[in-house]
Amino acid sequence: MAHVTAAERRPQLIAAAIELMAREGVAAGSTRAIAAELGVAQATVHYTFGTKADLYRAVLESLSGELVVGAQRAVARAASLEEALRATAEAYWIDMNDRPELNLVWFELITLSLRSTELREVVERHYRDIAEIATDALIETGRRTGRSYAVPPEELAGFLLAGLDGVSVSHLIRGEAVPGPQTRGMLDRLVQATVALAGPPPVNGR
Repeated sequence: MAHVTAAERRPQLIAAAIELMAREGVAAGSTRAIAAELGVAQATVHYTFGTKADLYRAVLESLSGELVVGAQRAVARAASLEEALRATAEAYWIDMNDRPELNLVWFELITLSLRSTELREVVERHYRDIAEIATDALIETGRRTGRSYAVPPEELAGFLLAGLDGVSVSHLIRGEAVPGPQTRGMLDRLVQATVALAGPPPVNGR
């Protein structure tokens, strides 16, 4: 049997973990179960990631990575703050429609982390990373469009991210297979509220 390096095994284990968690819940995602999902020894999981917390961080990064990259690309083309926020909301909407089952995995991971010191640190660090990316995007949008903000960019980013989490939770509670018009409306109103919080744009439209 050909030797598989840790670098090659890593994405395989992440995919196996996500598939297992989406099907059976995050609580079922032990290293033993994840190893069985891929058909490898449990020691392979620990060799590849070191700790369970490292694996869970990789899962979080995988769940959010595609969405973050898509939003960054859309925001980079935006000609105004509102356009940038609508592009972000659209990327979020597409992700919720394309991968509805992973929305629950995301929040199960967060909930689980609240009872685990090690996992909580992982989630908090991941949230800080996402908040930093969002803040940098707002700063760059302001620089590119000549837009100033009535509140610090990090507070504006925090408001937007908290709103997106709220939209997701609301969607989960309603038990929709895929997000519907109500979720779409919430995203639209979140964009409007974030633009309003940012304050009026310059008089010259720049």
